[in-house]
Amino acid sequence: MSIIDRFRLDGQVAVVTGAGRGIGEGIALGLADAGADVVLAARRTNEIEAVAEKVRALGRRALAVTTDVTDIAQVNRLAEVTVEEMGALTCWVSNAGGADDRVPRTLLDMPERQWDFQMDLNLKAVWTGAQAAARVMGDGPGTIINISSITSGRPSPYNGPYAVAKSGVDNLTQTLAAELASKGIRVNGVAPGPIPTEVFLEFTRMTVDDIPEMGKKLGIPLGRVGTPEDIAPAVVYLASDASSWMTGHTIVVAGGR
Repeated sequence: MSIIDRFRLDGQVAVVTGAGRGIGEGIALGLADAGADVVLAARRTNEIEAVAEKVRALGRRALAVTTDVTDIAQVNRLAEVTVEEMGALTCWVSNAGGADDRVPRTLLDMPERQWDFQMDLNLKAVWTGAQAAARVMGDGPGTIINISSITSGRPSPYNGPYAVAKSGVDNLTQTLAAELASKGIRVNGVAPGPIPTEVFLEFTRMTVDDIPEMGKKLGIPLGRVGTPEDIAPAVVYLASDASSWMTGHTIVVAGGR
């Protein structure tokens, strides 16, 4: 097997949550381009159906499953439907995340509802996703990939609950990796830097016109903000045999930040 062949995902079936747009869409298309069949999950059916068509255009099978990842029953059903319809589940990518109303607030001004929502979406859903995936993967082999953030482990004024949740995701990744290693399931993460998705632009009150200079303003050494296509290769690596001796780690992809 050549070194390039080790990055191929032929025969794999991957689930990607939050796959209807932005980073999730980029990840889904990257996995498909590397050879995986892809199950796309999100709340907006029309968006994941559109991405499913793009996956099929790459010559791979695709299935769109409308899912609210904050509902554990729906998460469990997503894993079950994947096996029923696609025949297997070898890779689970927990990408869904964000904030409810996308309003910057200090921790002192944070309503309890907003705190709970962000913990459920950005942290609890990663745990329930891993739990559901591991159950159907059995004794593996399999991979679970959690999308974290560079906000993890550093101060994040006006975005506190998100950063706290992502810090939890990093530890969850480490603990799951230790617990699932004996089953042949590897657990790793990817921590993206600033990527001007729709959610990012709305939260920061920036526009697409700000993107060309955004990297410099944010002090990113490589001089630009990221794209969903910057994240997909890291996920492909973690899903592939090329990373077969790696578990419990989170790769930072942030332009040097």
